[in-house]
Amino acid sequence: MTRHASDDVQPPSTHRTDGLRHRVIVGAVLAAGLLATTHASSASELTGMSLEDLMAVNVVGASRYAQTQREVAAAVSVITRDEIKAFGWRTIDEALASLPGIFTTYDRQYSFLGVRGFGTPGDYTTRVLIAINGNRFNEPLYDGGPTGRTLPLDMSLIERIEFIPGPGGAIYGQNAMLGVVNIVTRTGQTVDGSEVAVSYRWPLAERTARATWGKLLDNDLEVLVSMSGLVSRGEDHFYDFGAAGVRGTARGMDSERDADFNALLSRGPWKLEFMHGDRRKDDPTAAFMSDPLRDGQKQRDRYTGAQLQYRDQIGDDLTLSARLYGTDYRYEGRFFYDGAPYGYTSVSEQRGIELQLISTVFAGHTLSFGAEYRNEGRIDQYVHDLSDRANDTAIERDGYRAGLYVQDEWRLSDTLSSTAGLRVDRNRDGDIELSPRLGLIWAARPDTTLKALLGRAHREPNAYERDYEEDGTQAANPNLDGESIDTVELVIDHAATDQLHLRAALYRWQIEDMIRLGEDPVSGLPQFQSAGRARAKGIELSASQSWRTGARLRTSLALQKLDAEYGDKVENSPEVLAKFNFSTPIPHTSLRLGYELRHDGSRYNGVGDRIPGYWLSNLHLVAERWAKGLEVSLTVLNLFDREYAHPSAIPRLNWQRDIEQDGRSVRLGLEYRF
Repeated sequence: MTRHASDDVQPPSTHRTDGLRHRVIVGAVLAAGLLATTHASSASELTGMSLEDLMAVNVVGASRYAQTQREVAAAVSVITRDEIKAFGWRTIDEALASLPGIFTTYDRQYSFLGVRGFGTPGDYTTRVLIAINGNRFNEPLYDGGPTGRTLPLDMSLIERIEFIPGPGGAIYGQNAMLGVVNIVTRTGQTVDGSEVAVSYRWPLAERTARATWGKLLDNDLEVLVSMSGLVSRGEDHFYDFGAAGVRGTARGMDSERDADFNALLSRGPWKLEFMHGDRRKDDPTAAFMSDPLRDGQKQRDRYTGAQLQYRDQIGDDLTLSARLYGTDYRYEGRFFYDGAPYGYTSVSEQRGIELQLISTVFAGHTLSFGAEYRNEGRIDQYVHDLSDRANDTAIERDGYRAGLYVQDEWRLSDTLSSTAGLRVDRNRDGDIELSPRLGLIWAARPDTTLKALLGRAHREPNAYERDYEEDGTQAANPNLDGESIDTVELVIDHAATDQLHLRAALYRWQIEDMIRLGEDPVSGLPQFQSAGRARAKGIELSASQSWRTGARLRTSLALQKLDAEYGDKVENSPEVLAKFNFSTPIPHTSLRLGYELRHDGSRYNGVGDRIPGYWLSNLHLVAERWAKGLEVSLTVLNLFDREYAHPSAIPRLNWQRDIEQDGRSVRLGLEYRF
């Protein structure tokens, strides 16, 4: 089959950014920042906390109970609501990409997280656990953790994001291999009123709207309800579909729609929360080798989650936590092959219960005991031949997971403490996995803390990797084994002053029996297989500086090297990541400026081609006091209109080897509180 878009057969001419203009604008931003550090502003501060206050912010995602960052046995990072507002981040991956060692990949369908050198294209964030208020949102079909627009939560509802790098299997079990992202949401009391927000982004013609109401009522019932939506036309990009003989610009084929609903009720020790997200993305790339430049190809993801939590003190030394939870996920895809329509549907349902008992009965010890049972009632995949339904295929499965865990946080002396934990998991197939964790924390000086960390985590193959098969497309592998990771890490935190915090993290991890797309020796079709060993080592250097005027700088440099038995050129693994985030009030105005500069080093795609690295700048301005209750923001994304690309998803299942990213865009936002 050969098709040509006759008026679009040549790609657009390459845009060359003026280096002098780049330096002038960056210099102007930095000059404004330096001016702000020497002139106090009367504007309300979005980032009013000192670094000392930030380090004292409680983290609950590491052990499922509150700890300060110094107490957590990990190089934990926290992104606050104030930072989200200061930089105008609208998706979870935009915020996380500001942290050391994290990078993102976008294939114009989904956004994936890469951590510490690992970000295999087509890996649906399977090795990072995504939780909202402690409730797991990775589903058993693809193990996918929702990022980008698939997250069923508007960013304006987030109180803070906790990122705990390294194995988290000792507490969470499955998926928590490279890290845990725990999102803590706002409550009715913190909203305390009504919020209405709208925005428009050009040239994507992206429109968003949100309405939120939250309150602590007189009867101590706390309520929050929020609805949000997005409609976007997207960008037009030129694509070369290689062997298909098709080249051209996909016009009007990048559109996206998203709708989220969130509700929370709490009173005393009880809390009930519900969230639902429905996102549809049209496909300009002809994913999975479908017909190029064909209208009507799309993918749709719906996440629904609910949990009922109870947490209360039992005497002076015991705390009981219990929760009932459920998450449902539904995927729908529609593609054309040689003109014939095909539909793809996947459905998963999880229901679970978790109990945790935290004891401080023994002096110097914080003991936690937990048990979790999760029933995976449906893990179903369907292929629909819409031209002849007699050819439909159903791949149906169910399962369960049960886990027991124990952890002891032991204060050995005034300056020395340890964390030791172990989780035992069993699944439907009878496999038993152990996930140990050990940390030693030494407060060498009042301003310096050292952490030595060891951990292991595991991941069983998901239903897509193990069970999915389709004639001429992919072979199943029912005997596929799981994978495990072992990590060694040393973290040094140093408070040089009350306003300057420095950190260095050195790590080495190794994955055994890594699951990766290979080739079935019988049919020659793509098949997920155990690809052997992969190992990485790296160092992350970061610094945070704040000023009394409310200005704040956060910067980091990550150097990482990944080696694998399956090849010399490991795909989608940048060796250098540099981050620069600066926010400041602008003197004598009600404005606050946020400037973000990020460098991602070069990467290889799945066929060994090198994709150049790039520098990316974003600029955000926000004003809160132009009118009572009104907030106005202006964001310029990809400020210097850089051309850059990401590796595509699995190359053997996609036409493109790399995916061009969006150019400069401007977003205007309005929010009104009453």
